[in-house]
Amino acid sequence: MAVQIMIGIFHVLMWYFLLILYMGQIRGFFGTYEPVTYKAGCSLWGVIFIIAGVSIIRVARRPTPGVITFALIMNISCIITSVIASVLTTVELSTFNSVSYRNYGQAKLGREVSRILLLSYPLEISVALTHAIFSCMALTHHHEASLTAVPEELESTF
Repeated sequence: MAVQIMIGIFHVLMWYFLLILYMGQIRGFFGTYEPVTYKAGCSLWGVIFIIAGVSIIRVARRPTPGVITFALIMNISCIITSVIASVLTTVELSTFNSVSYRNYGQAKLGREVSRILLLSYPLEISVALTHAIFSCMALTHHHEASLTAVPEELESTF
């Protein structure tokens, strides 16, 4: 779905912004600001959102059981990564250690970016959960259709 692709691209671009922002810090007496979400690359996990969005588009074009299963797996992984990233971002925003006065502006801007990203995680969770539910329904429907097709073929031969 295009929403997941857009969220994924947004997260990757924000990761690039944070990379440039935090690399430009000057080592001071109190050190630099390196949050856990930056070290873990949470924003870079947007690649998973992009892959899930592309898999949903593939399901819309050719709904085979293998492609539907792949989309289901990707949406479940999106939910898991979004929950983990939400927890890590909440931990990051709840603690703030002292940084050098030279790096305070960069740390403040980085925390604002983290707040914006924190708002996008529930959206990604809801989109991925919706698609996971519908993927399960499609797999069930496809399985039931394949089971009823065999007796109908047997009846038509007699």
